[in-house]
Amino acid sequence: MKTFSYLSAQDVDAALQRITAEPGAKFLGGGTNLVDLMREGIEAPETLIDITRLPLDGIEELPDGGLRIGALVRNSALAAHPVVRSRYPFLSQAILLGATGQIRNMATVGGNLLQRTRCLYFYDEASACNKREPGAGCSAREGFNRGNAVLGTSDDCVATHPSDMAVALAAIDAVVEVRSSRGARRIALTEFHRLPGTTPHLESELAPDELITAIVLPPLPIAARSHYRKVRDRASYAFALVSVAAALQVAADGRIAEIRLALGGVATKPWRARIAEELLLGAEATDESFARAAAAELAPALPLSGNAFKIDLAQRTVVAVLRKLTTDRSAS
Repeated sequence: MKTFSYLSAQDVDAALQRITAEPGAKFLGGGTNLVDLMREGIEAPETLIDITRLPLDGIEELPDGGLRIGALVRNSALAAHPVVRSRYPFLSQAILLGATGQIRNMATVGGNLLQRTRCLYFYDEASACNKREPGAGCSAREGFNRGNAVLGTSDDCVATHPSDMAVALAAIDAVVEVRSSRGARRIALTEFHRLPGTTPHLESELAPDELITAIVLPPLPIAARSHYRKVRDRASYAFALVSVAAALQVAADGRIAEIRLALGGVATKPWRARIAEELLLGAEATDESFARAAAAELAPALPLSGNAFKIDLAQRTVVAVLRKLTTDRSAS
């Protein structure tokens, strides 16, 4: 690991002033991904600014019924929060299906959004990776690509986004609050992560001198009846091959009155399934409707040599989750 300087920020303004003064610095929260990347030599900040003492670890109910979650709230605390469990159960489920209990106890909500891909070639310095080294090429396209993306890819990058939590947040229409020395702004979660295009090393809309301060969940009554399913190679400590976050409301006439749907494990960013949502709104809540919508969402998919199975798997998982929400009254 490369030598670096360390300092602990005592308030948000001090942290922002310091990162403005030191463009090569990085914020350190839970460190569950950043420290790994530093050990592998992929990240090499000149300075780590420890932000764990900043007052960004609260969960606040908002007057409109939404929730404001501080960026330093631990993943385990968010998953266990009674309001999250009752009003946004698929968010709690997504967090509990991501990583181990030990990691969830360290990982922060803000850091979760910034974790980087687990593509094998991103971590292998002997391989070409445009995300790690712009212009180097992409070994995954012709290599072992079973876990790579089929949606949102480019010639330069086929890496999946690894977060489970961000998939549920995409379905909720969460908003990311950020601050810098230039002021504060809000970014829709669905727009926070970038598609790779020709610049896969630029992964989010967060500027280098900006700090995530909170994530805001809007009031969303439909989310009280929601479900997150993760399909993976083993029961724990594995990233998703496919995941689905869904919330569904069916009217008395059997037609879908409201739906939220997002996919993980198949795309280069948390994937809001807007094509499927549009087709399902007002349609009969049947397996046939679910299957048609899922097929339309996956139609633009571009499989590689080893991951074409994800297209069929994602379609079947979407149908299974929506069927569960339709038929199983205990589902949440």
